[in-house]
Amino acid sequence: MNQRNVLLTVVTLALSTSAWAEFTATPEQARGIAKEAYLYGFPVVEMYKTLYTQAVDETSANYKAPFNQIGNTAKAFTAKDTAFVTPNADTPYSFVWMDLRAEPLVLTLPPVEEHRYYSVQLIDAYTQNFAYLGTRSTGNNGGHFMIAGPDWQGKQPLNIDRLLRSESNIAYALYRTQLFDDADLAKVKQIQKGYKVETLSHYDKHKAPPAPAKIAWPKPAPTMSDTPDLFRYLNFMLAFTPPQDVEKDLLARFKTIGIEAGKPFDLSKLSADQRQALEDGIADAKAEFAQFKKSRVDTHEVTSGDFFGTRDHLKGNYLYRYAGANMGIFGNSAEEANYIGYFVDKDNHPVDASKHDYTLHFDKGALPPADAFWSLTMYDGRNKLLVANPLNRYLINSRMLPDLKLDADGGLTLYIQNKAPAKELESNWLPAPNGPFYGVLRLYLPKPEVNSGQWKMPLLTPVNQQDQ
Repeated sequence: MNQRNVLLTVVTLALSTSAWAEFTATPEQARGIAKEAYLYGFPVVEMYKTLYTQAVDETSANYKAPFNQIGNTAKAFTAKDTAFVTPNADTPYSFVWMDLRAEPLVLTLPPVEEHRYYSVQLIDAYTQNFAYLGTRSTGNNGGHFMIAGPDWQGKQPLNIDRLLRSESNIAYALYRTQLFDDADLAKVKQIQKGYKVETLSHYDKHKAPPAPAKIAWPKPAPTMSDTPDLFRYLNFMLAFTPPQDVEKDLLARFKTIGIEAGKPFDLSKLSADQRQALEDGIADAKAEFAQFKKSRVDTHEVTSGDFFGTRDHLKGNYLYRYAGANMGIFGNSAEEANYIGYFVDKDNHPVDASKHDYTLHFDKGALPPADAFWSLTMYDGRNKLLVANPLNRYLINSRMLPDLKLDADGGLTLYIQNKAPAKELESNWLPAPNGPFYGVLRLYLPKPEVNSGQWKMPLLTPVNQQDQ
């Protein structure tokens, strides 16, 4: 274990006892810095919430597997799944939370038939997608892929197909395996059995390095994403992320309000003015996002492709990274999938199925252009989860086209509403909650005309107005 890993171990073990990071900013300065830090840190802390429920808390309904082991979900997501917001229900997931402090991991993928989409999204602690495996990036022939942390300096074995580096020592591998229909579930389970995860020493049959120190994971708090309590969890997670040179000045500013890797952050040590400054800064950040979403996201001026990707792709735009984590954490990069959010109707009014029924019409020959498949999924606007409904239908996708009713002119109209439409239209019904909602149109392996803007998305059209 090299010097930086030793330091990381010491920092991790000493979180509860190390010196308090001094708060030196004036309240006026602190407000602006807190705004920056909240936008920067929110994705990191949201990721921690998922990490804790999937890999630490064995009593959680969303627990998947311990670190460095794979957990498979051999079913599509339903309204009962609450681990993270805006999940997709087309691709059963597999999950690996990676602890890369001691040594790299080797992920082995089996061959998968050519017409089935699958991917492994590799995500660092900042929620940045640092690499992909699977259909688009490495093909469907399978292989052996090594994931290394920022400090590893060993030699890559000759029989490894690719070495990929994470900026952080804690990282996430999120697998998606396309499910065609209920009858296809057994095949998906068989593919998932072929996903293998092992340490480099086990794979290469050499002596394992010393085990890293045990981590005392702090239990999530109800207010951790919305109050200055977020900074306590941010300090904890930053201990696993060696600082980047490009963020040197930013981290120096954060230090003046007590944000520093591995240091305790205790709100009780702050004065009333200091605490108020942090709360005001967080409120400013939320207000900036709300305005940004209304003026640029809801109007489709910016798209999901702007919010997800590598550090180089994001170019230091922490508002974009925050937007991605807030609206649909762990979203794919633009070249892997395109996400179109339906938050407003064609008149730019927020969509609400207690007030309107809606239609979404695709002209003949103008269905979403995707090399893998497309899918429109419904979400409750209040909790950002899938919507329970009598059909147990959470989406309509391209695999369902043979069962959908086409218009007389060959177009396709979908019915987005709370109550069932006429019986002859029920095949095209996507059930909505009795209240605010949003839909996400996903295009897996989108064709060039999507990201270029040549293909124009249809808009939701309200078809009736309820008494208010």
